[in-house]
Amino acid sequence: MTSFNDLGLNAELLKALSAQNFVTPTPIQERAIPLVLQDKDLLGIAQTGTGKTAAFGLPLLQRLKAQDRRPAPKSCRSLILSPTRELAGQIADHLRSYARFTHQHVACVVGGVPVRKQAIALNKGVDVLVATPGRLLDLVDQRAVQLHDVEVLVLDEADQMLDLGFIHALERIAKLVPNKRQTLLFSATMPNSIAGLAAKFLNDPVRVEVAAAATTADRIDQKIAFVQGGGKANLLREILSDAPDARALVFTRTKRGADRVARDLETAGLQSNALHGNKSQSQRERALGAFRKGKARILVATDIAARGIDVSGVTHVINYDLPNVPESYVHRIGRTARAGASGLAISFCSPDERTYLRDIERLTGGHLATLDGSSRPAEMSGNSRGPASGKARKSGPRNGGSDNRPGGNGQAPQRKRRPNNGNSQKQQRLAS
Repeated sequence: MTSFNDLGLNAELLKALSAQNFVTPTPIQERAIPLVLQDKDLLGIAQTGTGKTAAFGLPLLQRLKAQDRRPAPKSCRSLILSPTRELAGQIADHLRSYARFTHQHVACVVGGVPVRKQAIALNKGVDVLVATPGRLLDLVDQRAVQLHDVEVLVLDEADQMLDLGFIHALERIAKLVPNKRQTLLFSATMPNSIAGLAAKFLNDPVRVEVAAAATTADRIDQKIAFVQGGGKANLLREILSDAPDARALVFTRTKRGADRVARDLETAGLQSNALHGNKSQSQRERALGAFRKGKARILVATDIAARGIDVSGVTHVINYDLPNVPESYVHRIGRTARAGASGLAISFCSPDERTYLRDIERLTGGHLATLDGSSRPAEMSGNSRGPASGKARKSGPRNGGSDNRPGGNGQAPQRKRRPNNGNSQKQQRLAS
């Protein structure tokens, strides 16, 4: 069995990993770290929760340490872009723990907090800058940071950044960093738009793929409940009241819906918090912190909590609203059954959401069993491949295997991305 000692990492990084009891690398770490240490550009396809931060963070820190030079004032030697504030903060925290013995400076800049304070933090320069695209460009425009010293550029959760409308921001950032650099792009899915982004940003990349985009964890018991729209609130209260020890993450499609569901649960005596892009940064941090520490056992959130947010002990994921992007279902339910635990994912489906359910079941390759064991509505029978099952099947190659080119065979069916409808700038501000 491979250990971190076999991957060519230096003594300081191995000491930091040992202090956290990390011994065995995940598949994405085992395959990506040696390639990144060889200064290759990398296109990594892996779900959230597979250890991508260490896969790019450890070799990045080793490269910077080997050159052992101080960053210039108001500059960064490496840049990591993340779609959301929460994920950016989590990446920065992990990198600080890895760099505890290399003494490299990691900074994080996101929206929702005073920009002046962040500008001051960048005055002396930093080794690693983790940023959301919108706030990074704010600081660039204020001449608080310049990017011409970037040696390594990382785009994490690139498909979500495209979904949030960050393509123009990414293209602008690409013009500000040196052409001669190492670029690492990680994405949970591989639509055509990611292949196009990879062609623009990466130079002769090595592709590493460790899980099909539609794979769902075997330890997640997945159920579907067919309800009328007005019945969702009652069913949610019933499920959570019957499981007083549950630690539940409830997903809604809209920010207003998240607030409404959280208020309804509070009225029923079920302590909960809401998390979405309209909340201030301090509100978002308090809500997520209370959920992480177990002070609030229910967190009602939009899809900003669907990726990368690592909270241990989540027993239930409840899709109060089905996502209208089927890949989001996989990311949502992946918040449970982490670190070897099992979990329960329950999805509510009203009549107007049955098209979304068909898309989800087509992506994952199997029917979801009903929560109460009842029959599925007649119009929902036979709408997806594979036998009825309580768990979605892992979807394998559909065309005889996969190749090593972006957009090659073996991927989940490609969906058309919705065009930006004029709200992309607002989406960017809220996410950043």
